[in-house]
Amino acid sequence: MPTSDDPTGRPSLETALAGPESKRHYVRRLFDTIADRYDLITRVLSWGLDQRWKTRLVRLSGIEPGTRVLDLACGTGDLAIAAAGRGASVVGLDITPRMIVLARRAALARRTDRPVVWGVADMMALPVRTGAFDRVTTGYGLRNVPDLRGALAEIHRVLEPGGRLCALDFNRPESPLVRGLYLGYLTAVGSALGWILHRDPDTYRYIPASIRRYPGARGIVALLEAAGFVDVRHVPVLGGLMAIHVATRPA
Repeated sequence: MPTSDDPTGRPSLETALAGPESKRHYVRRLFDTIADRYDLITRVLSWGLDQRWKTRLVRLSGIEPGTRVLDLACGTGDLAIAAAGRGASVVGLDITPRMIVLARRAALARRTDRPVVWGVADMMALPVRTGAFDRVTTGYGLRNVPDLRGALAEIHRVLEPGGRLCALDFNRPESPLVRGLYLGYLTAVGSALGWILHRDPDTYRYIPASIRRYPGARGIVALLEAAGFVDVRHVPVLGGLMAIHVATRPA
């Protein structure tokens, strides 16, 4: 049994993130808990810039009418809906059923030009045939998977030759000073929001805790290249505190 700092017997945050299987269970429970407040938290922690970053990702992806797009860890549907708004044929997948319910509602409210196909699925085992998509997008998805290498292999598999991955996420700043200030800010704000919204400060402490274990922008570039992607680059966002990764499956 895992050790716990919680009188209820729930594993501590560090224990929960220590291995792939424990992280899998923790992340599933966490996102089920926060789904209805996900958009609020994203806006607060991004200082209201989140939508601008996602617009930039969609632009970098080169999505146009008829493009086949798979949006992974789609959350409440921002990227999938934006892609559909450009006339793409879009599938949005998330491991949290409640997120898919909220994404469907958002798509109906925004009346996209093309309907999005929504579904519940694990990024580690996509129910998708090999080479089925021209583009794969994800916002805050790579940092949350229990096995990053396995997820990148699946993304590589489902992209057609010449297809492109575009991924937005927090960065792990290389400067110890900047990293310390950044993670300190996220910890303080996340703890306060977790207590106010859920009576549990650990709820959003997960974000800085996951960043500490994340390879950072350059590390993700290396992992993408090791997974067989080419033309890999990262685009700094918010002075490098965030990053958009762009990578291509070789033709």
